[in-house]
Amino acid sequence: MDRKFLWWQEMPAKEVAAYAKECDIALLPLGAVEQHGPHCPAGDDSWNAIRIAELIAKRTGVMLLPCPWYGAHPSHHWYMPGTIPLRADTHVRLITDIVRGAANAGYNKFLILSCHGQLPSTVYTVQELGLEGFFVLSLHWWEFVKDVIDEVCETPMFHAGEIETSLALYLFPEYVDMTKAGKEKAEPLIDRKFIAGPSGPRHGSGRFQFFEGTFNQPEYKELKLGILGDATLATKEKGEKIVTAVVDRVSDVIDDIKKRWPAGSKPPVK
Repeated sequence: MDRKFLWWQEMPAKEVAAYAKECDIALLPLGAVEQHGPHCPAGDDSWNAIRIAELIAKRTGVMLLPCPWYGAHPSHHWYMPGTIPLRADTHVRLITDIVRGAANAGYNKFLILSCHGQLPSTVYTVQELGLEGFFVLSLHWWEFVKDVIDEVCETPMFHAGEIETSLALYLFPEYVDMTKAGKEKAEPLIDRKFIAGPSGPRHGSGRFQFFEGTFNQPEYKELKLGILGDATLATKEKGEKIVTAVVDRVSDVIDDIKKRWPAGSKPPVK
């Protein structure tokens, strides 16, 4: 097939099913429609998911499932103009039905690539699908490259700041206006030392993961720009280094799955 990428929605159904005999791994990119300051598009997370997924598919040949765009959000994201949130249970059902439907075409292994902080819904979904016998792995891109982020960036991973804006400059610069980039901060409702953020040390004594509580005031009340961090520090070069590491490491996982479980075989989840 002479196609740049293997997007499910761009192919006839018979070709989709036929390709599963060659590679039965399907990758589902997940993003969100969420304000990302005055300089980045509201579809920032979804564009990250789509463009990174394409780079992984180009390297590995996995089938790409359509990105559903909308994502689950913590409570403090709600009511911010530009953000269209789903409740966690809606998101769980969405992902579950996508995997069930894709399996009908012969796909036996699934990888969820999330580019939005929706760990509660994706982690729960993976376990529920496992009970049905589906082999599903879920990852959030920054979890795979914490070391690279610490190496190339000056600030921690926050919302629409240096790191996310750097990815945008590399992956979809046509939607970014750096003349409007700024910096902003918010204060959590408990001491920051008790909260482990998306980047930096994952674990530590006496620390909550960033999705384990209502730690923040509503964004629409606290933020003027919709930025957490310093977007002015972003560069295309930083984004390229981070994205390259994500693609390399996720591709390594896919190569391992291919070696262990060739097309047509199902890992014994159930």
